[in-house]
Amino acid sequence: MHHEVIIVGAGPIGLEIGAALERLGRDYIILERGQLAQTIVDWPPMSRFFSSPERMAIAGVPFHTLHQQLAPKEEYLAYLRTVAEVFDLRLHLYETVHRAERRPEGGFSIESARTYAPDATCSYTCDHLVLATGDMASPNRLGIPGEDLPHVSHFFEDPHRYFRQRLLVVGGRNSAVEAAIRAWRAGAEVVLSYRRASFDSERLYSRHHLEITLLAGKGRIETHLQTVPTTIVPGGATLAEVDEELRPTGTVREIAADFVFLATGYREDYSLLHELGARFDGTPALPVLDNESMETSVAGLYVAGTAIGHKRDGYTTFVGTSHNHARQIVSRITGDLAPDEVVSGTVPRRYYPFTSKDIQPE
Repeated sequence: MHHEVIIVGAGPIGLEIGAALERLGRDYIILERGQLAQTIVDWPPMSRFFSSPERMAIAGVPFHTLHQQLAPKEEYLAYLRTVAEVFDLRLHLYETVHRAERRPEGGFSIESARTYAPDATCSYTCDHLVLATGDMASPNRLGIPGEDLPHVSHFFEDPHRYFRQRLLVVGGRNSAVEAAIRAWRAGAEVVLSYRRASFDSERLYSRHHLEITLLAGKGRIETHLQTVPTTIVPGGATLAEVDEELRPTGTVREIAADFVFLATGYREDYSLLHELGARFDGTPALPVLDNESMETSVAGLYVAGTAIGHKRDGYTTFVGTSHNHARQIVSRITGDLAPDEVVSGTVPRRYYPFTSKDIQPE
């Protein structure tokens, strides 16, 4: 089966590109390894975005929340389903791409398989391939003993699981702090280990910074600053104290814990880009992209959304700052500058555009 465009990833930006192509009557499909926006599906219940609803809106469809506040994942998933149905997007759900090759005559060949029928492969060819796979493919591992024990997780689960349990949270950015606060409010006894000497107000969402400062200061959440875990065992963990340069001081603390959540961040899956011969540069190594089109060093291969990666000192790419990717990619594919209406429809201008300077850090 041949298509003009194949989009890998049915998250917000993948859907936005699909909606733009649908408006133009172009031939495309969107492949997603799980259900629509599977990465968001995997978040814990009632997780809220850090960006405001208007910045999360896609494809010119305004996004209104029940309480005019930051959206929980459940509301946003309902919104994304609505967008998919409004445009009748050509979705292939529960279909994982396993292999991609460049064709001698140009374009790409793709092999995928249904999640629940892995032996039944599907084959496609396309002229343009867009990777909108996000930046949470796999967690950053610490590589310490006990990291794979059953009570240890890199993904925060339903806070109800930790009721009347002692939970060790490792990390001090937004994901860690929010998990610690939510688990504490759900009745857990929470211990927080963070390698820095203080919580950084420049890197934390303001509400999170205020709440963790108050809860830690009052001793409601037991906090061990300038520590890192070195070993995890059933029922506990060893924390090593570190100096400002993160060098061990030689002092260790034994911490009791029924569960451990390692909020160490995530990384992108660039296996397809490497497979197709795309060029990388920098530290960390990120795909080299044409800033005007989001095209990689391989003709016809594009990267969109948070899959473009983040710099060493933090995240600057979110849904709210990636809307321009849809316009840039569609413009390059069609050969014409895509007008605003192709990407954003008739949505009020207050929704577009946004840049990394307009939002709180994640």
